[in-house]
Amino acid sequence: MLKPVHALRVAWPRPGDPLPGFRFALITTVFWIGLIVALPLTALIIRPWQEGTGAMVAAMQDSRMFAALRISFTTAFLAALLDVPLGIILAWSLVRAHLPGRRVVDALIDLPFAIPTAVTGITLATLYGPQGWLGAPLKYLGISVAYTATGIVVALMFVGLPFIVRSVEPVLREFPPELEEAAGLLGARPWQILTRVALPTLMPAIVSGFGLAFARGIGEYGSVIFIAGNQPFRSEIAPLLIVVRLQEFDYAGATSIAFVLLVASSVCLAGVAWLRRRVARGLIAGADS
Repeated sequence: MLKPVHALRVAWPRPGDPLPGFRFALITTVFWIGLIVALPLTALIIRPWQEGTGAMVAAMQDSRMFAALRISFTTAFLAALLDVPLGIILAWSLVRAHLPGRRVVDALIDLPFAIPTAVTGITLATLYGPQGWLGAPLKYLGISVAYTATGIVVALMFVGLPFIVRSVEPVLREFPPELEEAAGLLGARPWQILTRVALPTLMPAIVSGFGLAFARGIGEYGSVIFIAGNQPFRSEIAPLLIVVRLQEFDYAGATSIAFVLLVASSVCLAGVAWLRRRVARGLIAGADS
């Protein structure tokens, strides 16, 4: 039996709705984002100013805070930078090379996402400690990793490497091998194929992976505190200093440090996003020309 015309009209989306249920999905998404993300960030921004400007002025004059911020951002940047070539090599091996046990290697890359960060920190501290499997030989050579800023970089490299690999791997899978073969037939050497053919295409993904690893490194806590030594002005990170201030019941100081860390992190991530857009636009412009 045929349905009336007005019943058929009800089944279609309302004018202005791109998809059925779009308005409900949009409202739900905005509500949860506001409740989970926007509201806590707003509270963090407002809280340091509730007791006047004294807490913020004291925080801006705290040399220990600036030392912790410098260590956090420097080690996160170095770790993400060192992860880039390692991540590219791993992604290239997973996509291009037929490695034995490839599935095992693929699962191990995602392991830092799954294991608790405290387990990572204890394992690295045991491994690189003065009596550890790697720490003892390195100590014999005069190299100290555990309880130094170098140990922080090692821990952040461990947790940040999957971001580089998983950002580059999908783009590399879509990259046609015929381009590499054509470049080789035209006389290009392997390093020229890598630098002039592959890397320009992979650059936006590399910048994105670098930004994710850098952002993770700035706020990393559990995997760092066990290997860092936590010495003020030497190996103390900003998240740990926030915890120290909370243990001292200095809530104004803790939120002030968190506010400064939030602003600094937002500026750095905005810079990484701007760089990624510039690289992508340059790549598109080069392809059009």
